[in-house]
Amino acid sequence: MALTDVAVRNAKPGEKPVKLSDGEGMFLLVTPAGGKLWRLKYRVDGREKLLAMGAYPEISLAEARNRRRDARELIASGKDPSREKQRAKRRAHMDADNTFAAISAEYCAKRKRDGEGGWSPATAKRSEYLLSLLRPAIGKLPIAEIEPADILSAIRRIEAKGNLESARRTLQLASMVFRYAIATARLRSDPTRDLRGALTAPKVTHYGAVTDAKGAGELLRAIDGYEGQGQVKLALQFAPHVFVRPGELRHAEWCEIDFDAALWIIPEGKTKMRKAHHVPLSRQSVELLREIHSATGPTGYVFPSIRSRARPMSDNTLNAALRRLGYSTEEMTAHGFRAMASTLLNESGKWHPDTIERALAHGDSDKVRAAYHRGAHWNERVEMAQWWSDYLDQLRTGADIIAIPSRVAS
Repeated sequence: MALTDVAVRNAKPGEKPVKLSDGEGMFLLVTPAGGKLWRLKYRVDGREKLLAMGAYPEISLAEARNRRRDARELIASGKDPSREKQRAKRRAHMDADNTFAAISAEYCAKRKRDGEGGWSPATAKRSEYLLSLLRPAIGKLPIAEIEPADILSAIRRIEAKGNLESARRTLQLASMVFRYAIATARLRSDPTRDLRGALTAPKVTHYGAVTDAKGAGELLRAIDGYEGQGQVKLALQFAPHVFVRPGELRHAEWCEIDFDAALWIIPEGKTKMRKAHHVPLSRQSVELLREIHSATGPTGYVFPSIRSRARPMSDNTLNAALRRLGYSTEEMTAHGFRAMASTLLNESGKWHPDTIERALAHGDSDKVRAAYHRGAHWNERVEMAQWWSDYLDQLRTGADIIAIPSRVAS
């Protein structure tokens, strides 16, 4: 006989557990302590099993019957309700741990640990900051529950502040996190895949750079006349010769410099491409380094902070010095020495393009090709480094400038 709400409500405990049947294997178990528990008895593969479906009054009679129906549908499809219940609990537990914030932190940690192909410290810092912008909106959400609209709304907030490039990059990073969750079996598909084109495309801007020979000579003479802090002047004088990334220059340490071999080895942990970068040093570069060594050597940073030798020069020091020299951000930046070298070296027609690319430490997706180029172009890079410093000296003094032939299509 089926139960009624009144019968369930009025059921009294006894000295032993009492079972009140509702049919189709479901019953109310009344414990001696007064608890009222819904249970379902069923058979799977010939074995009798018992499914707990909650306690009364939290689970009403009607809800218990709904759960019985769902369980019997699972049985009819060949599934075990108890096993499915345990699986759902595990999934819920995983979802609670697998929030977007938790997985993005895990992904960032992995990219920082990775050797070749991993993130440099600067890239890691920037990426972690951009992903943190999503934390208020989706950080606490289980990653499997995040919808495209949730992400778009969060990205739009960044875009609304006029930070179009940051919005684009943040969406790109979010996609990387979602794809990592897929690869680690915590997500089925990337919800950002349909958001391509949803953001306003940022206007492409380039680092300010002097890229003509006359302007380069004027810049070098201006640097020689810099009247600010001595270490900053030496850093500005050294930067054009080696044209490394500003972060690599600032974090240079004396232990990386080999005066006898005229070589600077930037370790992989400091480079953008996470590969050790070998920089051949011209005579002029070595002379500048020896002058700097007398002030900041023999250990620690080559260009330490003015306030503490335990820290490198700040990331804005060189740009601020260029502003003092009268160069606006659009005209010249610390990063612009790389564009200046790339342009003038390529226009000289004297050097193989791959040699210039290796000197700039640009990546090569083909590891075999990259390894070949590291060896095959080293001698040419050494020769090019000296030629480049000699050329800079000519530009600085205003002497006859080496003619750079125009390229004529054959």
